[in-house]
Amino acid sequence: MARLRVEKVQEAIKNELSKMILFDAKDPRIKCVTVTGVELTDDMSYATIFVSMYGKEEEQEAAWKGLNKALGYMRSEIAKRIRLRFAPQLILKKDTSMEYSAHIETILNKIKAEDAARGPKEVNADEQEA
Repeated sequence: MARLRVEKVQEAIKNELSKMILFDAKDPRIKCVTVTGVELTDDMSYATIFVSMYGKEEEQEAAWKGLNKALGYMRSEIAKRIRLRFAPQLILKKDTSMEYSAHIETILNKIKAEDAARGPKEVNADEQEA
C-alpha cells in the first residue's frame, strides 16, 4: 500500500517538474531539458530526478548549471503544487539511456555489416539433413 503512494507521488513530481521546466522556467538555459524519470525513496525524503538534455555540449553544460541553481525553487514549488507536508530533497542525475541505446545500435549495425560482408552462411551437412 505504501509503495503505491510512493509511485503516485513519483509520477506527480515528474509531471509537475516537466510543467515547471516547460512553462514556468524563466531561465532560458533549461529549455532544452526533459524530465525522463523520478525515483523516490520509500520514506519520500529524497527524489532522484533523471533529466535528458539536448543541444550542443556547451548548451548542455549551461542547462545543467541552470537546473542545479533552480533546485530550491523546484523543491518549494513541488511542495506547494502536490501539497506534501515535507518536500523531498531533489537530486539531479543525467539520463544517459539515449546515448547508450544509440551506442548499442551502432554496435548492432556494425555486426550486421560484418555478417553481410562475409557472405551467406555455409550450411553444414547436419543442417541439410534436417
